[in-house]
Amino acid sequence: MAHIRLEDISLSFPVLHGNSRSLKKTLLARAKSTMTAKTGAVGGRMRVSGNSTDVVEVQALINVSFTISEGERVGLVGHNGAGKSTLLRVLAGIYETGEGLLDIEGDTHALIDPSAGMNRELTGRENIQLFACRMGMSRMAALELEQDVETFSDLGAFFDLPVRLYSSGMSVRLGFALATVPRPRILLMDEWFMAGDQKFQDKAKARLEGMVDAAEILVVTSHALTVLREWCTRIIWMESGEIRMDGPTDDVLDAYEAAVALTPA
Repeated sequence: MAHIRLEDISLSFPVLHGNSRSLKKTLLARAKSTMTAKTGAVGGRMRVSGNSTDVVEVQALINVSFTISEGERVGLVGHNGAGKSTLLRVLAGIYETGEGLLDIEGDTHALIDPSAGMNRELTGRENIQLFACRMGMSRMAALELEQDVETFSDLGAFFDLPVRLYSSGMSVRLGFALATVPRPRILLMDEWFMAGDQKFQDKAKARLEGMVDAAEILVVTSHALTVLREWCTRIIWMESGEIRMDGPTDDVLDAYEAAVALTPA
């Protein structure tokens, strides 16, 4: 059975080494004076490590522990920099952690970067052919995929132009169409899937629902709380790299919305 289990997962990113420059000295001094203080609505915690050479680190995740079982649909919420996307990248294997236990059973597919795996020098059509080759598709299946992506992405003549000439929205549409082809047991999604105009979002939502229904486990991060209420059975609220609340969707989102409403603008 598919599952995700984390025990005391922590992840830090070094920011500065040494203290030879005034900016570094300032940050080191601030970090030393607030080593255990949270940085507020954004970011994790700042700390100083090292002996002879001081190192400023941002603790993006701090002792994160939870288990997700087959059938669960889990949403991640929190302010920008709270650790949601970092946690998603840990689950996807993009970031490796030196602390804690990460146990994942089941093939995983991450919708994180809409341009992942695309060659910007190739055309949209050529990128699809390359994708089909990597997936080991038959010629007939590759042609069906090409037609499907061409219709969905609605790129017109740009479909046969190099991707480097695309706007950001056009790149998202092409990347999204390709990224939603696999049917994994564990599906991880970042909030970029809601990018684009309303027409695209409606198409994207319909396409995603089939993918979500096929997955045994869903983990999604988004600021669109209406989407999370509709799709998720459980919410994990991240704050400064830690889990503030974990529970049923309505309970956590109601508490989160109340806290946001009380936060000064």
